[in-house]
Amino acid sequence: MTITRHLPRALAVAVPAVALLAVTACGSSDDTATASTTAVTPAAVSQQPANGDTGTVSANRLSADAAGRAAQAALDKCRADGLGFVTVSVVDRAGNVQAMLRGDNAAQHTVEASRAKGYTAAAFGANTSDLADRAKGDGATVADLPGTLFLPGGVTVKVGNASIAGIGVGGAPDGNADQACAAAGLAAIADSLR
Repeated sequence: MTITRHLPRALAVAVPAVALLAVTACGSSDDTATASTTAVTPAAVSQQPANGDTGTVSANRLSADAAGRAAQAALDKCRADGLGFVTVSVVDRAGNVQAMLRGDNAAQHTVEASRAKGYTAAAFGANTSDLADRAKGDGATVADLPGTLFLPGGVTVKVGNASIAGIGVGGAPDGNADQACAAAGLAAIADSLR
């Protein structure tokens, strides 16, 4: 009875190993047979890929303190310009809000507008004022992507060439004023980015 219980496991290991030996001994040049046979052997399953790929990646993201400083600096710039009724959102590359400040009397639509501008800048790795032309045209454009907003007011936060976050401002009467406030947020943390 004990032998019967362990037989399937023994066959699962032995049969592919014997098949590999047979293919090797016969001198077959059929790479697909060899590849499929070696793919199921226990040794092949336990090996690490030759390139060192562990199957995971690390992604940079702003610290909570940096996101808060950026949001505050952007709101302070808008207030200094008489535009304290905006909302500032600092988002990670996936569009998750890390910090948000809603200015006094900021309308409800500014909450989503600031988040969408920040996400668009982060996802595309460019300021939304530079991306606005991509959203124009007949038929479908990138502007049809859910959660994006191709209006000035979003700046990308980069470490090297990698976009790791976005700062979005919504609510000023002119998108370029939103953009200037978002840029002030970036300037406040630029020295700490590495």
